[in-house]
Amino acid sequence: MAKGFRGGMGMGMGGNMSQVVAQAQRMQRQIEMAQAEIQEMRFTGTAGGELVKVVVTGKHQVESIEISKDVVDPEDIEGLQDLIIAATNQALEQIDKTNQERIGAITGGMKMPF
Repeated sequence: MAKGFRGGMGMGMGGNMSQVVAQAQRMQRQIEMAQAEIQEMRFTGTAGGELVKVVVTGKHQVESIEISKDVVDPEDIEGLQDLIIAATNQALEQIDKTNQERIGAITGGMKMPF
């Protein structure tokens, strides 16, 4: 055993550890608040030069889809489907990006286990 070791974390470490725990708890609350704000937000994705527009909530639920009459072609249903998918994916990517930016600002880019 090392000289002076008395078990545990030592006298000075205890106070320091409580500061770390308090900071982690503050960060957790800030992250939860940021996530709640994002869930209330709306994200818009577009495709085909804005011929298709999809609005998604921060809870990853499609709220609305707008399709221009100019893009509706009964002979090219697959093309319309591709535009809807692209617009939806764009909106979903915006949610992830916003989440990463907000959480990263709180954590300083440090990965958190929650």
